[in-house]
Amino acid sequence: MNQRPMREKAKVMDADAIRRALVRMAHEVLERNTRADQLAVVGVHTRGIPLAERLAVLIGRIEDATVPVGTIDATSYRDDLTREQADRTPPALPFDVASRTIILVDDVLYTGRTVRAAIDALIDLGRPEGIQLAVLIDRGHRELPIRPDYVGKNLPTSSKEHVAVRLAEIDGVDEVVIEEPAQET
Repeated sequence: MNQRPMREKAKVMDADAIRRALVRMAHEVLERNTRADQLAVVGVHTRGIPLAERLAVLIGRIEDATVPVGTIDATSYRDDLTREQADRTPPALPFDVASRTIILVDDVLYTGRTVRAAIDALIDLGRPEGIQLAVLIDRGHRELPIRPDYVGKNLPTSSKEHVAVRLAEIDGVDEVVIEEPAQET
């Protein structure tokens, strides 16, 4: 696939802003859910995973509890794959989803299709008490009726722009930038 080169348009969050957003989100999760021992946090591959781990640690520190963390790669559950392309083997989580409230964590919410796929993957594992969605960035442009419960930052963007979330665990730096197609010379 031939993609046009992108250039950084604006840096919208630095490491401190990301940390503050996650701390706020952890408090919001606990305000809504009275028992941390009934929670589990699941990160959507790729950058939702370190965000989920950070969020679980923050919730655990506030409540002096251990919050289990799992990961989901929802690729095989996407609706743009044919049944032959999709390997619908449910993901394995280190906990039973039944009777837990799952906090599903992703870096950017855009069309909603990845989140829908991740919810399908979770449901294949059992019936959770509930699923709540936490995203670092909500950029709008939804194609499905999906709304996050916890948002680090609402970031209206054009469909031509790209939101790049960079995290220290993967990219060596914590930042969120808006990128746009580079001007051709």
